[in-house]
Amino acid sequence: MAEEKKKAKVSKEKQDKYVAYISTYTRGDNHGIKIYDVDMETGRFKEKDEVDISNSSYVTVSHNGKYLYSITDLGVESYKIAPDGTLDLINFAPINGMRGCYLATDYTDRYLMVAGYHDGKLTVLHIKENGGVGKITDEVFHKGLGSMADRNFRPHIASARMTHDNRYILVADQGMDHVNVYELNQETGKIKLVDIIRCELESSPRQIKLSKDGRFIYICLEATCKIDVYEYTFDGKAPSFEKIQTVDVIKFEDGAPSALSALSFSSDYKYILTTIAGDNSVAIFAADEKTGLLTKKLVLPVSGDYPKDAEILPGNKFLVSLNHESNEMSFFKLDIENGTMIMNGDFVKVNTPNCILIHKLNNETDEK
Repeated sequence: MAEEKKKAKVSKEKQDKYVAYISTYTRGDNHGIKIYDVDMETGRFKEKDEVDISNSSYVTVSHNGKYLYSITDLGVESYKIAPDGTLDLINFAPINGMRGCYLATDYTDRYLMVAGYHDGKLTVLHIKENGGVGKITDEVFHKGLGSMADRNFRPHIASARMTHDNRYILVADQGMDHVNVYELNQETGKIKLVDIIRCELESSPRQIKLSKDGRFIYICLEATCKIDVYEYTFDGKAPSFEKIQTVDVIKFEDGAPSALSALSFSSDYKYILTTIAGDNSVAIFAADEKTGLLTKKLVLPVSGDYPKDAEILPGNKFLVSLNHESNEMSFFKLDIENGTMIMNGDFVKVNTPNCILIHKLNNETDEK
């Protein structure tokens, strides 16, 4: 019986259809989003379409799987996802600030949060019933003096994510070395600062991910090449964040050029992945569902320069890395439990890739 269930699961994975959305900077090419069909049997991509958009720093898909949102110059653009994975533009909305670097929806798909690295600004926008982006409901500039000289001692918001109960927005500030916790009013879209998670000085928190059940929070620390793990609870009055683990992704050496770039879960939430610029490698950890604790499984090179993002394909048998500075994607066959990655065919050229999102067609999906 167990063997039959396993075969049925493998068969279903082969039948499922996926597309990959790749966001890029537009240097000589106006098509900032590239769309690929994903071959789940070979772990390779086939070019499908491209979207005319400027400097797509980051993309995310709504939780209902119907819409894609992208950063662009001076604002965001919304798209309806067609049955074949191609994108139909809905609208553009300004954010009243400099180009953002990250965006995410809340879990009701009513609000869109945009993180601004250059101006240290968090912007919250209303999402219309048709998936389009509406007016700004609230915005806040972070203030203060940080500890990183090369970041000009000022705020730089790198990412913003909702807790799974849809109560709080977690906002990583690389310049200030902390994560601001804002309460989101679901009726008005207004936000209120209620807590601050203070990271190690000069650690530069960059991206945040949550476990499948929302109990555990993982914070990628760019400058120190570590991941902090917190347990999140809510007592009915206020949130609580207890640090339960800090893991070294690679051995940190003061003055070394290595820095963490991205953080993502496998589709089954069994593994969490981070990319390391400078070292030009990818690290994968097993994430314990009950305790939230991480166990390192592998750290291996990606054969390219500055892996800005990477993704484990559903099924955990393949991996793709976006190598920002060498303008390419590299593909690998993956055996996580045995700690191996083997090159899986030739590179695919793509100019200055920023973010990858694997989307299952006709199905709800978690945001990037």
